[in-house]
Amino acid sequence: MDVLLETLDLEKLEENLFRGRSPQVGWQRVFGGQVIGQALVAAQRTVDAGRYVHSLHAYFMRPGDPAVPIIYEVDRIRDGASFATRRVVAIQHGKAIFSMSASFQFDEEGFEHQFPMPKVPAPEQLLGEKEIAERFLAGAPEAIRRYWERPRPIEIRPVSLTHYFSRDKLEPTQDVWVKAVGKVPEERHLQAAVLAYLSDMTLLDTSLYAHGTSVFDRTLQVASLDHAMWFHRPSAMDDWLLYTQDSPSAHGARGMTRGSLFDRQGRLIASVAQEGLIRKKAYD
Repeated sequence: MDVLLETLDLEKLEENLFRGRSPQVGWQRVFGGQVIGQALVAAQRTVDAGRYVHSLHAYFMRPGDPAVPIIYEVDRIRDGASFATRRVVAIQHGKAIFSMSASFQFDEEGFEHQFPMPKVPAPEQLLGEKEIAERFLAGAPEAIRRYWERPRPIEIRPVSLTHYFSRDKLEPTQDVWVKAVGKVPEERHLQAAVLAYLSDMTLLDTSLYAHGTSVFDRTLQVASLDHAMWFHRPSAMDDWLLYTQDSPSAHGARGMTRGSLFDRQGRLIASVAQEGLIRKKAYD
């Protein structure tokens, strides 16, 4: 978590211009959640302190290179009485790799309703990452083993592990508990950035369940194409969050997945939607 917080602390180069770096953890491309989180931090640093993000809409255009910095250029589209709009472009090697629009709002009172949180086992009833490694990883494929053994700032506890070890065609839904492994400062802008970071975790995989495969299948080309997120309520990042997901459609080599993030008390914190590329690789 210390590494993630450092990664999200962008360097200001000039007004509306920021530089971010990637942790050197051996990835071939920058994790999408990192770019979303850094772009959100860049946008937040150009709005009034009392305005908080309520939505973002992003497109991934090129894979990020973790070996070089990412430049974030912020366009101050509008500052209204209630809402502010920002557009952020992430640049590497002179080309845009990512773009995002985000909207910010002062806190207001209003109508309240939400869907209820699904009834699932509590995270304490599930296997932790250490137990998963001890019980299942010895005979798991190398890609799955590397994924679970890599240190991460977010701990993941899936309600079901079936899809990791089965080729059966399953319902395209999943429930995953997620939690920061270290303390996140009690600052709403930073908490929102960490939430945006973790929102890209596990999501695309859900669209593959119905086809008896996963993102670890080396015959697949899998990548996030776009990502949208709505922040409904502020939430401290000091406890488990339930990330419940479903994939209503896959077509045209694209898979669509929706997600809802609930806190332990059942409050709906954020909603997510993402479409990703899911296609078989072409071989000669």
